[in-house]
Amino acid sequence: MSTNHYFSESADAELDLKEIEITLLGEKYEVLTSSGIFSPDQIDQGTQVLLKHIEENKPHGTVLDIGCGWGPIALCLALANPDCKVVAIDVNYKSLELTKRNAEKLGLKNITVLLPEEVKNDMKFDEIWSNPPIRVGKAVLHEILQKWLPRLVKGGVARLVVQKNLGSDSLHRWLLAELPEFDSERIDSVKGFRVLKVTKN
Repeated sequence: MSTNHYFSESADAELDLKEIEITLLGEKYEVLTSSGIFSPDQIDQGTQVLLKHIEENKPHGTVLDIGCGWGPIALCLALANPDCKVVAIDVNYKSLELTKRNAEKLGLKNITVLLPEEVKNDMKFDEIWSNPPIRVGKAVLHEILQKWLPRLVKGGVARLVVQKNLGSDSLHRWLLAELPEFDSERIDSVKGFRVLKVTKN
């Protein structure tokens, strides 16, 4: 197995750039991807399910994309509302570079790309949109959510897409049990993917 897994801090390989065509908000765009990241050939099904919710719910304020990959969620958020501030984070250096390049390619000025530790401790978010890295395991996933969900402002909302057979229902139960200061509900189920809406009370 390659050491350059998509959820890796490794920067020991050059970007293997290729251009693909994607559709965001009904418009077609050319973007850059590379090997060594998550879903380099297309927008994965789970993210596609989540993007439809961005089309229906115009983002506002300061918005966080956890695990940005090459940038489909962050790009869609920034396109949906040029006045919102999008913060895209990932631990994979290739992903960060690609999201930066794709934001520039689409002429988007409202995306900031950071490593998680580069996000200022006092920064709060009005919204979180994420296709979280389920395959890192439950313990790491729970740690990620416990770190970032509390950074929502009061009344702030997170929307997470999770594949059913990778534990969306158990994650929903965990959210209800372990984060009682949040309201959690399943708002969509499409092609085996659940969209969970988590609201900070």
